[in-house]
Amino acid sequence: MKKLADNLQVIAEPNRLKILCLLSSGSKCVCEIERGLDLRQNLVSYHLEVLRNNGFVKVKKQGLWKHYTLKNQSIITLMTSLNDLLNV
Repeated sequence: MKKLADNLQVIAEPNRLKILCLLSSGSKCVCEIERGLDLRQNLVSYHLEVLRNNGFVKVKKQGLWKHYTLKNQSIITLMTSLNDLLNV
C-alpha cells in the first residue's frame, strides 16, 4: 500500500500529470514538453526525472535530444479511470 500511495503522490503533482497527458499521444522531446507546460527547461527536466525514477516514463537519446515516452500505456487507463471516478 505504501508503494501505491507513493506513486499516487508522484502523479498527483499537476505538472507531472500534464506531462503524462502530453506523452499519452506519443514520444516527445523535452522542448516539446516545455512548450506544452509553459515551464522552464530545468523544471521540466526535474519533473521528468521524478517520473522516470518512479517508473512512469522512459527516455531514449536520439542524437542531441532526449525523447520521453510512457513506460507503460496502462497509465492512460489509470488516468481515465481516476478522472471518471472523480468527476461523478
